[in-house]
Amino acid sequence: DDDDDDDGGGGGPMTAGAPATTGPIRDLTEQDLVNLRRTIYLTIMSSVGFEECAHKIMKLDIRQGLEMELCNMLVECCSQERTYLRYYGLLGQRFCVMTKAWQEAFDRAFEEQYAMIHRLETNKLRNVAKFFAHLLETDALPWTCLEHVRLNEEETTSSSRIFVKILCQELAEHLGLGTLRDRFDDPYMADVFAGLMPRENPRDTRFAINFFTSIGLGGLTDGLRKHLKDAPKRILEAQAAAAKAALDAASSSSSSSDSSSS
Repeated sequence: DDDDDDDGGGGGPMTAGAPATTGPIRDLTEQDLVNLRRTIYLTIMSSVGFEECAHKIMKLDIRQGLEMELCNMLVECCSQERTYLRYYGLLGQRFCVMTKAWQEAFDRAFEEQYAMIHRLETNKLRNVAKFFAHLLETDALPWTCLEHVRLNEEETTSSSRIFVKILCQELAEHLGLGTLRDRFDDPYMADVFAGLMPRENPRDTRFAINFFTSIGLGGLTDGLRKHLKDAPKRILEAQAAAAKAALDAASSSSSSSDSSSS
């Protein structure tokens, strides 16, 4: 048969009945990832507009669990530009509004980028901050991602403070200072912004007030200033309540002991 001579094994002809020999099992997962990243990169860089790019990437049919590959590549390409291009923000926004899976992927990308923000030089850092500011100001990315930001002296670096500065300045510029302040003061989101607008420790509260004031966003700190001003009063009230509770407990104990003795 001519088919037997066309075998791609490169060895001698196989004898009938002989067991088939198999080479070592190769895991192509890593190679698949490399090919996917290359394809995403080329698509992002060669597309005329964000709509064309989003359409092409959707046709790639990226399988579930690999959403982060697109997020990371998008952030990386954005950071490499000399100046921030709105093209990247619009592209990220398009994917965020598609499905919750993409939103969660970009939320995770925000967390990872913020955790290693100290590795980026200033220009890259600025582009990344403006990219995520675009996703937030358009409500494409849930504001719950800001729970990863803890604004205090111990948990910030010069890089993370620059990132937060650019992020908040961009949000204030596009949303307006009043709207941004209302967002941060929303009682429903108090737990999410507890790190960005700290109220537990007076020292952290002062640090946040000084930080926002120094970057021209002192209007965001009205709630923090009121909280800090009322702190002594709250402490006195708490001490008075504790003293009253102790007195009531002692009085109750004394009454119980008198009753038992009689």
